[in-house]
Amino acid sequence: MSILVTGATGTVGSLVTQGLADAGAQVKALVRQQGKRPFPAGVTEVVADLTDVASMRAALASVRTLFLLNAVTPDEVTQALIALNLAKEAGIERIVYLSVIHADTYTNVPHFTGKHTVERMIESLDIPATILRPAYFMQNEGMVQQTITEYGVYPMPIGAQGIAMIDARDIAEIAVVELLRRDRADGPLPRVTLDLAGPQALTGVDAAKVWSAALGREIVYAGDDVAAFETQLATYGPSWLAYDMRLMMAGIQRLGMHAADGTVTQLQALLGRPLRTYEAFVREATAPA
Repeated sequence: MSILVTGATGTVGSLVTQGLADAGAQVKALVRQQGKRPFPAGVTEVVADLTDVASMRAALASVRTLFLLNAVTPDEVTQALIALNLAKEAGIERIVYLSVIHADTYTNVPHFTGKHTVERMIESLDIPATILRPAYFMQNEGMVQQTITEYGVYPMPIGAQGIAMIDARDIAEIAVVELLRRDRADGPLPRVTLDLAGPQALTGVDAAKVWSAALGREIVYAGDDVAAFETQLATYGPSWLAYDMRLMMAGIQRLGMHAADGTVTQLQALLGRPLRTYEAFVREATAPA
């Protein structure tokens, strides 16, 4: 019996696949197109589409544990609910689902409310699962690094309430810990929800200062204009996604993005080491190749 990883070619999914393979687990990587990227030795590629029921039924055969990661798409909820229903049909009782922090609070943000709908299904059907709720990924800064370095501006309108960004490598490692814990248990384990947040709550000004220190020159915060942010995103991506991101940034400005007291201590105990800091991430991102 194996562990099936959805989203296996993405930032977190590829790291989870690698971590499970390194731990000696039997891993299946769900892909829509074979050969899109290399996988570790021993990982089996399974070609399927999360909206195609027949291919998903086949993909879930001989699977004991499921890592469910759904990309932000217009049919994200449909994909997730199909996968969970088919997993239940297949008798899979060991699941780790990647949601988002404050899924129940940012109620006007489509992908937050979508993930909260999936959480509600897991809870209402009493599916044995770990729900991981990560904050904003540090790796998302890669989208704006060129703007930062070329124009001296930090453009993400994250405001002044503070956002506890987390490194995707920490997210993946925690996911691997939970997947292996469930996979190796004698039977289904109780449902658990974990907020995943970094050790610092950063404002836009704070983030600009970190980039200034790493680059050795002043980087300024561009400000809180979410409309301009949406316009910029829409020049190279779909308008629905740009608007979704605008709503998320407005929520971050209004509410911040923090985990409860004790979360960082809990996560560091789970990992057996400190969480990666934003400063370390930026230094690594700006280091000479």
